[in-house]
Amino acid sequence: MATPPHFSTLYLSAPDVIALVQHKGVEPCLRGIADYIQADFLRWGMFDKSARVASHSRDGVIELMPIADDQTYAFKYVNGHPKNTRWGLSTVMAFGVLADVATGAPLLLSELTLTTALRTAAMSAVAARVLARPGARTMALIGNGAQSEFQALAFHHLLGIDTLRLFDTDPAATAKLRANLQGMTGLRTVACTSTAEAVRGADIVTTVTADKTNATILTPDMLAPGMHINAVGGDCPGKTELHADVLRRAQVFVEYAPQTRIEGDIQQLPPDFAVTELWEVLAGQHGGRASDAAVTVFDSVGFALEDFSALRFLRDAAAELGMGQPIELIPQLSDPKNLFGLLHTRSPMLRVVA
Repeated sequence: MATPPHFSTLYLSAPDVIALVQHKGVEPCLRGIADYIQADFLRWGMFDKSARVASHSRDGVIELMPIADDQTYAFKYVNGHPKNTRWGLSTVMAFGVLADVATGAPLLLSELTLTTALRTAAMSAVAARVLARPGARTMALIGNGAQSEFQALAFHHLLGIDTLRLFDTDPAATAKLRANLQGMTGLRTVACTSTAEAVRGADIVTTVTADKTNATILTPDMLAPGMHINAVGGDCPGKTELHADVLRRAQVFVEYAPQTRIEGDIQQLPPDFAVTELWEVLAGQHGGRASDAAVTVFDSVGFALEDFSALRFLRDAAAELGMGQPIELIPQLSDPKNLFGLLHTRSPMLRVVA
């Protein structure tokens, strides 16, 4: 029997991905992931899609997000635990896999915690480019936690936002955000004392809060003609950010309707409430906002296709930069029908102590 080729999986650790983003720059990474997302959304019909599988507990949620086309399968493992900061842990932690559909072999294993923040911000920008009014320059950013800087930079670099009106119930979060963005050329930040103050005069409103609760952060009296709302924080059953009447008064766009009806802000409304999937707008099958005066909402919950795109971007960027380490995630078999035979070989990890 011929000796099979040695197979390894490329592993991108958290330090690897940090180094990759530092080398390429945050702006090029946001642009690159946004481009990959747009390209994949334009292939919408080629994907085997399903809502994510979620395991909810009192303190949070753990989810698996699978998707595949005819060549590549991907999944992301991700959690959402708002209380994690008490223990020195991130609210969101994630990793993901790309695998070969023809063989099932895992091609890439990568961190996705930092990458999820990048891809979520890139997705927000992809949606806003086709839903917000042209020339939008002011954005209210409600919720100034772990993902806020990424949202701010995506809208600054990809849409030209130059003024951020900020509010968080924790003033320290706003101070952290302003400090991290200090020195950004052309980006002005304004700290506000309430959501109502922050959204006043804003072309775009991004809500990205963490509490797992049915909240009404944005109410109908805060709406203005032409406003685009990027609702990011409502992403699981029982967690919302928008008053239901905000949705009723707006054109609502979603990633994948079967998932968003369970997890998004539209969970508050009847199952037949009219929404448009974003791919239809990107593909020119739907016109997007009806007029300059229309209010648009992107009810974003995060969909597996975005992680598929982000993993593709990481794989290609790592190959370009020569980054990552090959690991033996699956055993190497000289005879693929003799798995038990592996136990007859001496493990190189075994150390005998005299």
